[in-house]
Amino acid sequence: MQHVFNKTFSLYKNQLSNFINHFDNEGEAFGNGDRNTIKLITINNLKLNVKSFKIPNIFNQIAYKFFRKNKAQRSFEYANKLMLLGIGTPQPIAYYTFTTLLLFKKSFYISEHLECDLTYRELVENPAFKNHEQILRAFTQFTFQLHEKEILFKDHSPGNTLIKIKDDGYDFYIVDLNRMEFKPLDFENRINNFARLTPKKEMVKVMANEYAKLINIEESKVFDKMWSATKAFQKKYHDKIALKKKLFFWKEKYKTA
Repeated sequence: MQHVFNKTFSLYKNQLSNFINHFDNEGEAFGNGDRNTIKLITINNLKLNVKSFKIPNIFNQIAYKFFRKNKAQRSFEYANKLMLLGIGTPQPIAYYTFTTLLLFKKSFYISEHLECDLTYRELVENPAFKNHEQILRAFTQFTFQLHEKEILFKDHSPGNTLIKIKDDGYDFYIVDLNRMEFKPLDFENRINNFARLTPKKEMVKVMANEYAKLINIEESKVFDKMWSATKAFQKKYHDKIALKKKLFFWKEKYKTA
């Protein structure tokens, strides 16, 4: 077991190491845990979010051991970089990795648990949400800030932006950070970054309108590109689901048997 801590929180090392070693039997489960497992733990009145990444396939076990940074390490390092750039994300605390002589195994990323009022997903699922358009425009402005600071958040999807409602506006925080790039973004990079967010054309129209004003490009050009990217992503997504159903039809039969 190896670990790296944010120096400010190194006093939590013993308690967190003990928790990590007993992760399966301790803590409060959080989220649906489809791919990875998240648990909550409170230490000294500070609620922490501990994300356990599943053991990767054999190729990535070799790659993460010798050639590439693993997901927990990337999450920790990217969170620190985002905070330096003034972008909201839960406070990074530490990350842990478990390896053998030749292979990478388990990893954990620990951050402060952030309570939010909603995520972008609520805007998709509830068009009657109070101040829906206002929040959507503020979200678009936040995305523009990411792009201006040369941040390409590859998992810019409905559940990965936490939103806090304030008296004078909104605060945005991004999570699930292990897939990011830091580089100058051209028009295509920027607009494609909206593709995973919503299948709803009326929401894309609002985001395109707001982003066009921020980037000073004709609105029709922004919308056409944004809607085209959205439709392409939706087709790919639904084609993937359909293929999985065909390949794993026996699982559905087993469930209903």
